[in-house]
Amino acid sequence: MEDYRDGKLSIYRAARSIKRRDNTVYNALQSIHEDSIFVGEISQLWPDLPLIANLRCGLWYSPKFHSTCYFKSTDGHTNNWSFNTSRLNLHVALLSGQKGGCIIVDSTRKGKRFPDSMSKTIPIWTCVLNRAILNYRNKMLDSGLLMNREVADYSNCAEDVKLKNHNWDCSFHLPLWVPDTEKAAIEERIEKWTNQLEASGADIASISSCLKKPLRPLWISQKTVIWLNEVPDHNQWDFTPIILVSASSSSDVFRNKTTSEFSWNYIPGAGDDEESWARGLTPTHFWSHVHDLISSGPDLCNQKVADIVEKDRVYRAHRGEHAPQVTVKNLKMADDVADVSNVELPLASNMHSDDTTLQPSNDYCTTFWIGSTNLVLVSIWVVLVIVKILVGFGGAEGAALMSNVDCILNCDKEPVSINLPDSEAHLHLPMVSSKLDRFSLFNNLPAAVNFAKLNLRKAHRLLVCCRSGEDISVCICLAILTSLFDDKGTFDDGRSFSETCITKLEMRRRLVFVCKFGITARPSRGNLKQVFGFLTGGSAASS
Repeated sequence: MEDYRDGKLSIYRAARSIKRRDNTVYNALQSIHEDSIFVGEISQLWPDLPLIANLRCGLWYSPKFHSTCYFKSTDGHTNNWSFNTSRLNLHVALLSGQKGGCIIVDSTRKGKRFPDSMSKTIPIWTCVLNRAILNYRNKMLDSGLLMNREVADYSNCAEDVKLKNHNWDCSFHLPLWVPDTEKAAIEERIEKWTNQLEASGADIASISSCLKKPLRPLWISQKTVIWLNEVPDHNQWDFTPIILVSASSSSDVFRNKTTSEFSWNYIPGAGDDEESWARGLTPTHFWSHVHDLISSGPDLCNQKVADIVEKDRVYRAHRGEHAPQVTVKNLKMADDVADVSNVELPLASNMHSDDTTLQPSNDYCTTFWIGSTNLVLVSIWVVLVIVKILVGFGGAEGAALMSNVDCILNCDKEPVSINLPDSEAHLHLPMVSSKLDRFSLFNNLPAAVNFAKLNLRKAHRLLVCCRSGEDISVCICLAILTSLFDDKGTFDDGRSFSETCITKLEMRRRLVFVCKFGITARPSRGNLKQVFGFLTGGSAASS
């Protein structure tokens, strides 16, 4: 294939030019809005089941989700199958047990009906959990702990439990389009993954007590035929349904559509890879302004998005949060769209005096106490609430949290002005993602652990925060928990750590403990490698 020479486009460049031209913000938002109607219709078929977004793509497809989860498609890619104990999503199993099932929403761009997260990653997850639960129940039955020893007819009770265990479905359920050879190759690994889950220290007992029926995935796409007068009640199934809804049409082709006012091109899986098209817009922003954005048309949509993003930036800047202007690369006209200008233009906008006020989502203001360790995991938003920068938002919650916190460790790259009674009760250690600096976390961990040690010795309650509350702060809590607590989660000032050789398995067990309470935790592999390097006395590049 020839490169771009003498003013001519190669086939590759021409194809990318056409894709870039069609993949506009308006096309993406219209596609998401249309697909969200389908998601809403499916959720209404089982209104009692909680709707869960698989991050991050799935979060675009409904204005309201009960919770989120994080199943990666890469864990289901062919010949790369994996069961990752740093992404156990145990809260999904617990919620499904409480509600009788759940509906998970995701999408894909690749012309497939379902992303690999749904066709393989989640089926692997359900099968591994089902087998771990059965193993746990059999062990409890053998030890006589599963039933009340004072039951008069103990033998009959034991027989009933054995019968239920015998009927507990541990089969590996995959959609029909996955080849039998691939299914067999995955199934060979299920037992190993089950052993890894059991060794990780995950709270299988809680899930076992919550789930009355085994987990089982079901797949629904826009091509699925459902007879509305024969929709089954989820309570009638002999399993706990994990209903996997692929929001988008599986067409590979950009389809032109027309509304009463505008024409636009449908994009399958438009919510994917939001950094490449959203121009700073978030799902929360989109659903707060959905009618204005859709009715603005393709010519005005970019400016409308810029207005919304800029208003949010100004709102946060006025309240002391780091809020840089979002920049996008300027594209040349359609006859030369293969080239991208290196000049970055700010998404500046005209400020209109309408009544729309952007507020941070409540999701950003969730706090997670890590058991009884006196550690609390939050995002930077919560710190802003505490110092009453967010006027009128969560003031009571912030005051209540502040009364339970003695010191703050800020791991965000930007400082926040915090007035605490003790001037030494606040430490700011600016850290960035491993993608930006492979040693940022590693270099700051000694100071972070030392600060935690000084405060935990005084039985102080320590708040740890970062930008999202999902990655860097999780890794900091993991390092503190491993360095200063024993394997039961009791503070021992590092005695057990000094006597223990930390292995990947032991660190994984501690991470599972953190994620049990911080259910939105999504620590990156690069940051976890830095934590392991610190704990083993090695380098940040330790694998």
